[in-house]
Amino acid sequence: MAYQTSYYQTTSLPIAVPHKQQYAYAPATHGYAVSPPEAPESVTTGSGTYGHSAYSATSSSYAGSSSEYDSTSSANGVDMQEYMQDRFQSAFDPLPLDRTLAVQAQTSGLLNAKQRELMDLQALAQQRLAKSRARLAEGYADAREVKRDLEYTQKRVSSMKTKASRKHPKEYKQARARYPSPEY
Repeated sequence: MAYQTSYYQTTSLPIAVPHKQQYAYAPATHGYAVSPPEAPESVTTGSGTYGHSAYSATSSSYAGSSSEYDSTSSANGVDMQEYMQDRFQSAFDPLPLDRTLAVQAQTSGLLNAKQRELMDLQALAQQRLAKSRARLAEGYADAREVKRDLEYTQKRVSSMKTKASRKHPKEYKQARARYPSPEY
């Protein structure tokens, strides 16, 4: 497939570079390309039209243009660390971070409050469970006592019935006929 040269138009636009010492990085070791040489002042300060009439470039239209730097200072007179710190401070807005930290602190406080409330509810539930277990154990003890009383009473009634049937057999048969027992 052949590319049309009129469609892909190559145009060189000037890049404003501050006056500083150029550091070249080796492409094989770091993967960076070598920095381009600085453009002469006539290219960066003038305005011109390159390639297409819609593109015009001036030195003040680029980020980091030479107007931001003192043109009288040499590469040795610029403290890069101070310069980068100033640029960072002017670009960094701590207000969203502060808001985020405030929201995070509020959320953490709410979570801690809910955690404590949950622990209190858990302690209350454990107390109620202990009381319920004690009542259940007491209920089992009461049930055993009632069962013993019922068994004792059943034995007493059975023995009385046996005595009554031996002592008064006629009356016992009449009473059984009149009031039949569910056992027979």
